[in-house]
Parts: sequence; C-alpha cells; structure tokens
Amino acid sequence: MRIVTTLPSATETVAALGLEPVGVSHECDYPPTVSSLPSVTRSRIDASASSAEIDSQVLETADDGVYDVDVETLEALEPELIVTQGMCDVCAVDEAVIADAVEQLSIEPEVLTTDPHSVADVLDDLERIGRAAGREQRAREVRTRLEARIDRVRKRTADIAFEERPRVAIFDWTEPAMIAGHWTAELVEWAGGEYDLATVGERSRPREWTEILEYDPELVIVAPCGFGLDQTAANRTDLTDRAGWDDLTAVREGRVWAMDGHHYLNRPGPRLVETLEALAPIVQPALFDDRAAGPITDADAFDDFDTQLPSLESVAVPFETLSERPTSVDRSTAEP
Repeated sequence: MRIVTTLPSATETVAALGLEPVGVSHECDYPPTVSSLPSVTRSRIDASASSAEIDSQVLETADDGVYDVDVETLEALEPELIVTQGMCDVCAVDEAVIADAVEQLSIEPEVLTTDPHSVADVLDDLERIGRAAGREQRAREVRTRLEARIDRVRKRTADIAFEERPRVAIFDWTEPAMIAGHWTAELVEWAGGEYDLATVGERSRPREWTEILEYDPELVIVAPCGFGLDQTAANRTDLTDRAGWDDLTAVREGRVWAMDGHHYLNRPGPRLVETLEALAPIVQPALFDDRAAGPITDADAFDDFDTQLPSLESVAVPFETLSERPTSVDRSTAEP
C-alpha cells in the first residue's frame, strides 16, 4: 500500500508494522532510512530558534497556520492512505491542513487521523493503522510485545509506597514554562513517581511559575517538544534563571534531568514505551540500577527497525551536564 505519513510518530508506527511510507513529513527521521524519502510538508517556523522565539513565531502564524503541504509532491506520490493527526496544530500538520490539500488532489486517498491522549490511545492507533494498511495481525503482535514491556516496568513499581514516590515535574516547553500532559502522568506513575501537576489525558499547557514553586518537585525532567539534548542545553537558562529555581528540592538534591524531547516523550508512537523504560531508572534508580546502561527494551518489538538500542545517556542526561554540550543547534544533522 502507498502510505504517506505527516508526523514522526505515524512514520514510526508504519515502520513498526514492517512498511515504509512513500512520503513523510519534514520532521520524520526515524527509522533513519525515512530521512531520504520525499517530504510533503514544510514549516513556517525556524525550529533552531530559542524556545521564546519559537513561541512568538507560532503566535505570529495564528492566521495562516504553522505548516504547508506540498500538494504537487503529494499528488505525484499517489497515496492510498494518508496518516495525520488532530491532537495539536503546532506539533505537526493537522487534519484540517491535510483535508484542504486532499481536496486539491485528483485522487481520493483514505485519510486516517490519530488523536491520542493516553498510552492506550497510542496502542489503539497502532491497531487502527494496521487495519487500514492491511497489517492487522502484525499490529496485534507489536501491541502485545509493547504491552509486555510496559508490564515489566509496572511490576517492579507496583508495590512502591506513596511516600517513596518522588513528586515529578516534566517540562515539555521552557519559555513559557509548560508541564507535559497527555500520557505523561501514567508514564510517571508506572515508572514509580507521583505526577500531580496533570492528569492522564490532560493537554500540555503553560503554568504560572508560582504553581511549580508551590508543588516543589523532588525530580525535574526537562524534555521540550521538538528539542534534542543540544537544543535543550542552549535553552537551559529559561529555567535556571527563574526566581526560586535553586530552591526547588529537585535542584538542591541534584535530581534534575534533561531528556531528548524531540524523539522521546512527545512522539505518541511505539517508542513511547522506550520513554517509559528511560524514565524508570531516573525515577526509581534503586529499583532499576541494573538498567543504567540503557532502556529496558526488547529488540523484537522493532525487528524492522535499526535494532541498535539507545543507551540511557543518549535519551537523558543529568541537567547539570548540559553546560558541557554545544549550544549551536543544527536540526538537519540531529541523531535520533
């Protein structure tokens, strides 16, 4: 089947089904082979800008939208299925933009829209895409393996007492400060933490800094949407220069981490399970000390992907080490 995907998580899901799209979005970079495929989208935002500058650019594009679709390329690819999303019109091309583009085509592809807000939603979308692509059995098998990996983490943390669960705050943007929502609360709970700043399914949104100070997290993870570790390093003062940052329990106790928010946490696809496996040794290091070298993972779940599994250090690093990283950002050469 000729499939076009318009966001990275859809591309990763299609790849997990053993298929390769004929076209992808400008942001799609995993598995690595998709980087050479035709792109059907482009952004009006400078993705290498600072978090504050990107926020300003997004506001300036409110009337015209953040993304464009290359209708000519889309037509030439002759897609039978287009996978898009309706969750966020800033994070990726959304269903409305795709609908406008499809109206201009001489063909009538099926359009499948994902709108996940929980891990269950992500796994349901895996099966929906599998059915649409004629890979229903493969989708069920991949889901079973992913759920087994989730269960391995949850079994270790199931009996942790409330008082032994650290208060966790995960930032998915730094200027303005935004707390990660959607599936983040359940990932943190499964990893052995407490996440009272958002409930499962709640959207990410800006927060008053006083709310963060009052919550006083015991563990902070900074994973801005679309930012790899180098770009997070370049924007770290968005948080460290704020009044009261040094007084947070997490900062005083040295429990602040940076996570690759471009490839993990914010991509609602199969690798969301790797996010959980990376979170677990950060949230409960004593329980997962045998996993310090890398995520708790199963290569068979992605046997059509590059099976070189990431080390924990490539996914997340102590925040204090960000000062040692380069501050220039080139998204075109970023490694997934």
